[in-house]
Amino acid sequence: MELMDFCRYPIIQAPMAGGATTPQLVAAVSNGGGMGALAAPLLSAQALIEQVDKVRALTAKPFIVNLFVQPAPQPDPDEVDRARELLRPVWEPLGWNELPLPAKWCEDFPAQFEALLAANPAIASFTFGILTSAQVERLHQAGIYVVGTATNVAEAQAWEAVGANAVCAQGIEAGGHRGTFIGAQDDGLGTIALVPQMVDAVRIPVIAAGGIMDGRGIAAALALGAQAVQMGTAFLATDESGIHPLYKERLLEAAQAPARAATRLTRAFSGRYARGLVNRFMDAMQEVERQVPAYPVQNALTGAIRSQAAKLNETELMSLWAGQGVAMVRAMPAARLLETLVSEWRQALI
Repeated sequence: MELMDFCRYPIIQAPMAGGATTPQLVAAVSNGGGMGALAAPLLSAQALIEQVDKVRALTAKPFIVNLFVQPAPQPDPDEVDRARELLRPVWEPLGWNELPLPAKWCEDFPAQFEALLAANPAIASFTFGILTSAQVERLHQAGIYVVGTATNVAEAQAWEAVGANAVCAQGIEAGGHRGTFIGAQDDGLGTIALVPQMVDAVRIPVIAAGGIMDGRGIAAALALGAQAVQMGTAFLATDESGIHPLYKERLLEAAQAPARAATRLTRAFSGRYARGLVNRFMDAMQEVERQVPAYPVQNALTGAIRSQAAKLNETELMSLWAGQGVAMVRAMPAARLLETLVSEWRQALI
């Protein structure tokens, strides 16, 4: 099948880990003619299957399941102790005597991969790394369309070489984690520069991601040769989004005051560069963020802080992932946002 055989409109709701992509959001987008995407990197194998079942109870349309490609880390205890000390400026004000250690560093990717095969979604997408040709072939044998995330041409070519059906071109404007696995995570091209270069470099379809917030952005990306767009920040303020209510408020405040809608790449929260709204956590850790351990160790270590921040309604200690287009975010049901995007896209073509 071709990419556009799966949906009526070339609009994919980005998979956003951490609870944003609820089954209700995924289903609403797919039911509306776009392509919903379930973020499963932080789910156990069993939870992945359960979440897929919940989506299927709400839609008969195709949807995506996304995973992070990551090995299980084995950090040195001294490295962990140093990381906990670097985080002292953000956990000590919470009244803690020490930063608690997580029960595990991340989910078991091999187990997740087997669960993905068992769940058998129409499309599977991957970020943070690259699958082997054998893994891609197993997905193909199960009838699953494979999309790899790439932040540069070399990564797109690598995904094509292992047999991916399509590649998602993630510009540096994009909110959330950078999918880089070749080169520097905190460097890269913007979407407008990246997409045409990637389209020229590979034969498989390219999906444009990063900074696309309305129909004009969709039209521009397709004009550059992308076959579809992937939009994350645009869907964060929808009714079905599962993020914290005060996180949504911060996004809408950015929309009301565009001049103050600052985002920045940081590795302080997770050990991998990600773009979000600037807050006290980012500022407190800015000078030492290059010293923190790589993902997923740092991500697991900050989990308790972010969880407590949510309980305390303290957005200054949350990871408020958002792209550079955050000032254009809109609050409405996902189905209505999709209808609006399609209308704007068509108007931009006149």
